[in-house]
Amino acid sequence: MVFSDIFGKSSQDIIDIILNNDSFSDEDIINCLRKNCKSSKEDIISAITGITFTNEQKLRIKLIKDHINYLTNEINDLRETVDTLVAPYEDYINLLMTIPGIDRNSAITILSEIGTDMSQFSNHHRLASWAGLAPGCNESAGKKKSVKISRAGVYLKPCLVEVAHSAVQDKTNTYYANKFNKISKHRGKKRAIIAIARKILVAIYHMLSTGEAWNPRDLASNETSDKDRIKYTKNNFKQSLKQLLSLGLTSDELLEIVNQNASISSS
Repeated sequence: MVFSDIFGKSSQDIIDIILNNDSFSDEDIINCLRKNCKSSKEDIISAITGITFTNEQKLRIKLIKDHINYLTNEINDLRETVDTLVAPYEDYINLLMTIPGIDRNSAITILSEIGTDMSQFSNHHRLASWAGLAPGCNESAGKKKSVKISRAGVYLKPCLVEVAHSAVQDKTNTYYANKFNKISKHRGKKRAIIAIARKILVAIYHMLSTGEAWNPRDLASNETSDKDRIKYTKNNFKQSLKQLLSLGLTSDELLEIVNQNASISSS
Protein backbone atom coordinates (compact mmCIF):
# COMPACT_ATOMS: atom_id res chain seq x y z
CA MET A 1 0.00 0.00 0.00
CA VAL A 2 2.91 2.37 0.71
CA PHE A 3 5.67 1.27 -1.70
CA SER A 4 5.01 0.95 -5.41
CA ASP A 5 7.81 -1.65 -5.64
CA ILE A 6 8.22 -3.98 -2.67
CA PHE A 7 11.54 -5.17 -4.15
CA GLY A 8 13.04 -1.66 -4.11
CA LYS A 9 16.11 -0.85 -2.04
CA SER A 10 14.26 1.12 0.64
CA SER A 11 11.54 -1.48 1.16
CA GLN A 12 14.04 -4.35 1.18
CA ASP A 13 16.17 -2.63 3.82
CA ILE A 14 13.09 -2.12 5.98
CA ILE A 15 12.12 -5.79 5.60
CA ASP A 16 15.65 -6.83 6.64
CA ILE A 17 15.41 -4.72 9.79
CA ILE A 18 12.04 -6.27 10.69
CA LEU A 19 13.32 -9.80 10.09
CA ASN A 20 16.68 -9.44 11.87
CA ASN A 21 15.61 -7.42 14.91
CA ASP A 22 13.02 -8.11 17.57
CA SER A 23 12.63 -4.40 18.23
CA PHE A 24 13.42 -1.33 16.12
CA SER A 25 12.80 2.40 16.33
CA ASP A 26 11.28 4.87 13.91
CA GLU A 27 14.74 6.31 13.28
CA ASP A 28 15.97 2.90 12.11
CA ILE A 29 13.16 2.82 9.57
CA ILE A 30 13.75 6.39 8.41
CA ASN A 31 17.47 5.72 7.93
CA CYS A 32 16.57 3.02 5.39
CA LEU A 33 14.75 5.44 3.09
CA ARG A 34 16.46 6.64 -0.07
CA LYS A 35 16.23 10.19 -1.40
CA ASN A 36 14.07 9.14 -4.35
CA CYS A 37 11.47 7.50 -2.09
CA LYS A 38 8.12 9.14 -2.92
CA SER A 39 6.15 7.91 0.11
CA SER A 40 6.07 10.12 3.18
CA LYS A 41 7.85 9.06 6.36
CA GLU A 42 4.62 9.23 8.34
CA ASP A 43 2.82 6.81 6.01
CA ILE A 44 5.71 4.35 6.09
CA ILE A 45 5.99 4.38 9.88
CA SER A 46 2.20 4.07 10.20
CA ALA A 47 2.20 1.04 7.90
CA ILE A 48 4.94 -0.69 9.92
CA THR A 49 3.59 0.08 13.39
CA GLY A 50 2.11 -2.99 15.02
CA ILE A 51 3.76 -5.53 12.70
CA THR A 52 4.84 -8.72 14.46
CA PHE A 53 6.22 -11.91 12.95
CA THR A 54 6.68 -15.28 14.57
CA ASN A 55 10.03 -17.02 14.20
CA GLU A 56 8.46 -19.49 11.76
CA GLN A 57 7.17 -16.64 9.59
CA LYS A 58 10.57 -14.95 9.60
CA LEU A 59 12.27 -18.18 8.50
CA ARG A 60 9.83 -18.59 5.61
CA ILE A 61 10.32 -14.99 4.48
CA LYS A 62 14.12 -15.37 4.68
CA LEU A 63 13.95 -18.50 2.54
CA ILE A 64 11.90 -16.63 -0.06
CA LYS A 65 14.35 -13.71 -0.03
CA ASP A 66 17.32 -16.05 -0.43
CA HIS A 67 15.62 -17.74 -3.38
CA ILE A 68 14.89 -14.36 -5.02
CA ASN A 69 18.51 -13.29 -4.52
CA TYR A 70 19.69 -16.57 -6.04
CA LEU A 71 17.49 -16.09 -9.12
CA THR A 72 18.63 -12.47 -9.46
CA ASN A 73 22.27 -13.51 -9.39
CA GLU A 74 21.62 -16.26 -11.94
CA ILE A 75 19.88 -13.79 -14.26
CA ASN A 76 22.79 -11.35 -13.97
CA ASP A 77 25.30 -14.13 -14.72
CA LEU A 78 23.22 -15.24 -17.71
CA ARG A 79 23.10 -11.69 -19.07
CA GLU A 80 26.88 -11.37 -18.76
CA THR A 81 27.30 -14.70 -20.57
CA VAL A 82 24.97 -13.60 -23.38
CA ASP A 83 26.81 -10.28 -23.73
CA THR A 84 30.09 -12.19 -24.04
CA LEU A 85 28.69 -14.55 -26.68
CA VAL A 86 27.14 -11.79 -28.82
CA ALA A 87 30.16 -9.47 -28.63
CA PRO A 88 31.32 -10.44 -32.19
CA TYR A 89 27.87 -9.54 -33.54
CA GLU A 90 27.49 -6.05 -32.09
CA ASP A 91 27.49 -4.46 -35.55
CA TYR A 92 24.59 -6.67 -36.65
CA ILE A 93 22.71 -5.95 -33.41
CA ASN A 94 23.11 -2.20 -33.88
CA LEU A 95 22.01 -2.58 -37.51
CA LEU A 96 18.76 -4.33 -36.54
CA MET A 97 18.10 -1.79 -33.80
CA THR A 98 17.61 0.87 -36.49
CA ILE A 99 14.24 -0.78 -37.20
CA PRO A 100 11.37 0.70 -35.14
CA GLY A 101 10.26 -1.66 -32.38
CA ILE A 102 13.50 -3.66 -32.15
CA ASP A 103 15.55 -3.31 -28.97
CA ARG A 104 18.75 -5.08 -28.02
CA ASN A 105 17.07 -8.20 -26.59
CA SER A 106 14.87 -8.57 -29.66
CA ALA A 107 17.84 -8.17 -31.99
CA ILE A 108 19.77 -10.85 -30.11
CA THR A 109 16.79 -13.23 -30.25
CA ILE A 110 16.32 -12.70 -34.00
CA LEU A 111 20.01 -13.18 -34.81
CA SER A 112 20.21 -16.29 -32.64
CA GLU A 113 17.36 -17.80 -34.68
CA ILE A 114 18.22 -16.84 -38.29
CA GLY A 115 21.95 -16.06 -38.04
CA THR A 116 23.73 -13.41 -40.08
CA ASP A 117 24.26 -15.33 -43.35
CA MET A 118 21.15 -14.93 -45.49
CA SER A 119 22.55 -17.08 -48.31
CA GLN A 120 21.06 -20.12 -46.55
CA PHE A 121 17.67 -18.71 -47.56
CA SER A 122 17.39 -18.29 -51.33
CA ASN A 123 14.97 -15.36 -50.93
CA HIS A 124 12.88 -13.57 -48.34
CA HIS A 125 9.83 -15.70 -49.20
CA ARG A 126 11.59 -18.81 -47.92
CA LEU A 127 12.68 -17.02 -44.75
CA ALA A 128 9.11 -15.86 -44.09
CA SER A 129 7.84 -19.40 -44.64
CA TRP A 130 10.52 -20.83 -42.34
CA ALA A 131 9.53 -18.34 -39.64
CA GLY A 132 5.85 -19.27 -39.93
CA LEU A 133 4.78 -15.85 -41.19
CA ALA A 134 3.79 -16.79 -44.77
CA PRO A 135 0.07 -17.24 -45.47
CA GLY A 136 -1.07 -20.77 -46.18
CA CYS A 137 -2.05 -21.90 -49.67
CA ASN A 138 -4.91 -24.39 -49.33
CA GLU A 139 -6.86 -24.01 -52.55
CA SER A 140 -9.06 -26.51 -54.35
CA ALA A 141 -11.24 -26.00 -57.43
CA GLY A 142 -10.48 -22.30 -57.38
CA LYS A 143 -11.67 -21.89 -53.79
CA LYS A 144 -9.35 -20.88 -50.99
CA LYS A 145 -10.10 -23.01 -47.93
CA SER A 146 -7.56 -21.58 -45.49
CA VAL A 147 -4.81 -18.96 -45.42
CA LYS A 148 -3.70 -19.54 -41.82
CA ILE A 149 -0.02 -19.27 -41.02
CA SER A 150 1.87 -22.40 -40.02
CA ARG A 151 3.13 -23.34 -36.58
CA ALA A 152 6.76 -22.88 -37.56
CA GLY A 153 9.04 -20.38 -35.85
CA VAL A 154 8.08 -21.20 -32.26
CA TYR A 155 10.72 -18.79 -30.90
CA LEU A 156 11.20 -16.35 -33.79
CA LYS A 157 7.53 -15.69 -34.57
CA PRO A 158 6.51 -14.59 -31.03
CA CYS A 159 9.52 -12.28 -30.93
CA LEU A 160 8.62 -10.68 -34.27
CA VAL A 161 4.97 -10.30 -33.23
CA GLU A 162 6.13 -8.50 -30.07
CA VAL A 163 8.38 -6.29 -32.20
CA ALA A 164 5.45 -5.56 -34.52
CA HIS A 165 3.30 -4.42 -31.59
CA SER A 166 6.07 -2.03 -30.54
CA ALA A 167 6.65 -0.81 -34.10
CA VAL A 168 3.01 0.16 -34.70
CA GLN A 169 3.05 2.16 -31.46
CA ASP A 170 6.28 3.99 -32.24
CA LYS A 171 5.62 7.74 -32.23
CA THR A 172 8.97 8.75 -33.73
CA ASN A 173 8.46 6.78 -36.94
CA THR A 174 4.91 6.05 -38.10
CA TYR A 175 5.77 3.93 -41.16
CA TYR A 176 4.56 0.64 -39.67
CA ALA A 177 1.71 2.35 -37.85
CA ASN A 178 0.33 3.64 -41.16
CA LYS A 179 0.72 0.20 -42.74
CA PHE A 180 -1.03 -1.41 -39.78
CA ASN A 181 -3.97 1.00 -39.92
CA LYS A 182 -4.49 0.39 -43.65
CA ILE A 183 -4.34 -3.40 -43.37
CA SER A 184 -6.43 -3.67 -40.18
CA LYS A 185 -9.36 -1.84 -41.79
CA HIS A 186 -10.11 -4.68 -44.19
CA ARG A 187 -8.20 -7.65 -42.69
CA GLY A 188 -8.51 -7.18 -38.93
CA LYS A 189 -5.94 -6.29 -36.28
CA LYS A 190 -4.57 -9.80 -35.71
CA ARG A 191 -3.81 -10.40 -39.37
CA ALA A 192 -2.45 -6.88 -39.65
CA ILE A 193 0.05 -7.56 -36.85
CA ILE A 194 1.21 -10.74 -38.61
CA ALA A 195 1.60 -8.75 -41.83
CA ILE A 196 3.72 -6.12 -40.04
CA ALA A 197 5.85 -8.87 -38.45
CA ARG A 198 6.45 -10.33 -41.91
CA LYS A 199 7.39 -6.91 -43.30
CA ILE A 200 9.91 -6.46 -40.50
CA LEU A 201 11.39 -9.90 -41.21
CA VAL A 202 11.70 -9.06 -44.92
CA ALA A 203 13.47 -5.83 -44.00
CA ILE A 204 15.85 -7.79 -41.73
CA TYR A 205 16.62 -10.22 -44.57
CA HIS A 206 17.65 -7.47 -46.96
CA MET A 207 19.50 -5.48 -44.30
CA LEU A 208 21.62 -8.50 -43.35
CA SER A 209 22.18 -9.27 -47.03
CA THR A 210 23.32 -5.77 -48.01
CA GLY A 211 24.53 -4.31 -44.71
CA GLU A 212 22.38 -1.20 -45.22
CA ALA A 213 20.46 0.47 -42.39
CA TRP A 214 16.67 0.38 -42.30
CA ASN A 215 15.17 2.53 -45.03
CA PRO A 216 11.37 2.35 -45.46
CA ARG A 217 11.52 3.69 -49.02
CA ASP A 218 13.24 0.49 -50.14
CA LEU A 219 10.78 -1.96 -48.59
CA ALA A 220 8.22 -1.89 -51.41
CA SER A 221 10.79 -2.64 -54.10
CA ASN A 222 12.31 -5.42 -52.01
CA GLU A 223 9.01 -7.18 -51.40
CA THR A 224 7.71 -6.86 -54.99
CA SER A 225 9.94 -7.33 -58.03
CA ASP A 226 9.59 -5.25 -61.21
CA LYS A 227 8.26 -8.31 -63.03
CA ASP A 228 5.48 -8.76 -60.48
CA ARG A 229 4.66 -5.04 -60.58
CA ILE A 230 4.22 -5.17 -64.35
CA LYS A 231 1.96 -8.18 -63.97
CA TYR A 232 -0.20 -6.51 -61.29
CA THR A 233 -0.38 -3.27 -63.28
CA LYS A 234 -1.51 -5.12 -66.42
CA ASN A 235 -4.26 -6.87 -64.48
CA ASN A 236 -5.43 -3.57 -63.01
CA PHE A 237 -5.35 -1.98 -66.45
CA LYS A 238 -7.49 -4.76 -67.91
CA GLN A 239 -10.02 -4.39 -65.10
CA SER A 240 -10.15 -0.63 -65.65
CA LEU A 241 -10.74 -1.11 -69.39
CA LYS A 242 -13.65 -3.46 -68.70
CA GLN A 243 -15.21 -0.94 -66.31
CA LEU A 244 -14.84 1.92 -68.81
CA LEU A 245 -16.38 -0.16 -71.61
CA SER A 246 -19.28 -1.13 -69.35
CA LEU A 247 -19.88 2.55 -68.61
CA GLY A 248 -20.34 3.33 -72.32
CA LEU A 249 -16.93 4.44 -73.59
CA THR A 250 -16.05 3.24 -77.08
CA SER A 251 -12.84 1.56 -78.15
CA ASP A 252 -11.84 4.60 -80.19
CA GLU A 253 -12.19 6.88 -77.15
CA LEU A 254 -10.07 4.51 -75.08
CA LEU A 255 -7.37 4.40 -77.76
CA GLU A 256 -7.35 8.18 -77.89
CA ILE A 257 -6.85 8.36 -74.09
CA VAL A 258 -4.01 5.81 -74.27
CA ASN A 259 -2.28 7.66 -77.12
CA GLN A 260 -2.53 10.98 -75.30
CA ASN A 261 -0.97 9.53 -72.13
CA ALA A 262 1.73 7.78 -74.16
CA SER A 263 2.69 11.03 -75.90
CA ILE A 264 2.80 12.88 -72.55
CA SER A 265 5.04 10.23 -70.92
CA SER A 266 7.40 10.12 -73.95
CA SER A 267 7.78 13.91 -74.00
